[in-house]
Amino acid sequence: MNTILVGTQWGDEGKGKIIDMITQDVDFVVRYQGGNNAGHTVVVDDKQFILHLVPSGILHKDKICVIGNGVVVDPEVLIDEIKGLRKKGITIDSNLLISDQAHLIFPYHRMMDKVREAKKGKGKIGTTGRGIGPCYTDKAARCGIRLADLFNDAVFREKLRENIDEKNAIFEKIYNCEGFSFDQIYNQYKKYRAYLRKYLCNCSKVLNDGIAAGKSILFEGAQGTFLDIDHGTYPFVTSSSATAGGAVTGTGVGPKKIDKVLGVLKAYTTRVGEGPFPTEFSSRMMEKIRTKGKEFGATTGRPRRCGWFDAVLVKHSVRLNSIDEFAVTKLDVLDECKTIKICVGYKIGRRFFTDFPSDIGSLWRCKPVYEELPGWNEQISRIIKYENLPKNALRYLDRISQLTGARISIVSVGSERKQAFKV
Repeated sequence: MNTILVGTQWGDEGKGKIIDMITQDVDFVVRYQGGNNAGHTVVVDDKQFILHLVPSGILHKDKICVIGNGVVVDPEVLIDEIKGLRKKGITIDSNLLISDQAHLIFPYHRMMDKVREAKKGKGKIGTTGRGIGPCYTDKAARCGIRLADLFNDAVFREKLRENIDEKNAIFEKIYNCEGFSFDQIYNQYKKYRAYLRKYLCNCSKVLNDGIAAGKSILFEGAQGTFLDIDHGTYPFVTSSSATAGGAVTGTGVGPKKIDKVLGVLKAYTTRVGEGPFPTEFSSRMMEKIRTKGKEFGATTGRPRRCGWFDAVLVKHSVRLNSIDEFAVTKLDVLDECKTIKICVGYKIGRRFFTDFPSDIGSLWRCKPVYEELPGWNEQISRIIKYENLPKNALRYLDRISQLTGARISIVSVGSERKQAFKV
């Protein structure tokens, strides 16, 4: 069974925990998009692991983890992450592979990210400043540097020289800031080359050979559907394909080899950064849910914006990703709510919509139309069976399934590995 796991909202849905849970049933876990602008948090026996580039399956010793060609890799961050995991007792050796077609992030990408964002002022997107967007820009402009290029010294020298000359001219003439030294970056990345050599692979061949041998794959998405470069709330999006289609282009495994798409959704809605958010809470409710749900970015520590569950948003996500079933996370965060709201449509002026608008101007003007359900007012974090959930919690989950058009197969009621169960 080859499964794509995708976030159905704006990311931060708790995908890391669900990946960790499903990994026991697969042979490969492959990350297919994004960079170290995303983070997956997994809690095992009171130990917290925050993963930025290494797939979450690495916490299982007998699984092969692959960083696909659709990911952009900051080698300094990756090496630090590997070393940090080893210090925590996690084995990383032949169980980690990296596509030689993955593009590399350089210091000039991080600088470009920051100066562009600063220049936008009030129109900023809210990037993490880690160089993800500029790296994907170079990839699209066909001047990017891939891992394979790093290991061909003549090619690497030429490409790096061209990039640094171009970027330095931009920094100096447009942004009035100092550029970068070729020798310094070349020597720095030469050291990375020595460290990363043993992890390189042909991602497409490794995975397709695995499938031919009867192995199963979990394709791990990093961000959520509505941060997708094509289908998200553009321009307040990331720079890669975060939807299920990105798993095909980001790994080199054809669409006929995919058996199932599992969508992960939070029992409410959150987003980090700028952009429209129709169901966003008032400040008082925001603080309550943010505190209980520990809604702070795993990568940046930024507080997440929180709001009621948006069925319009998730229904659109089901269509975009061909989602078969859902994993619902953080249901326990709503334990103390007397009533719980679900957005079932939007109003723009006098008009009522049940489809998610593509026009960002319309989305800014949307007013949510809510359906209210009674809360359950009891702690559910120790429940280990779906049927033992309070009646009102079951009613809430059933309504989510009805409104969005996909069944729920997993429910999580806490951050620990054991606080989740299949339906």
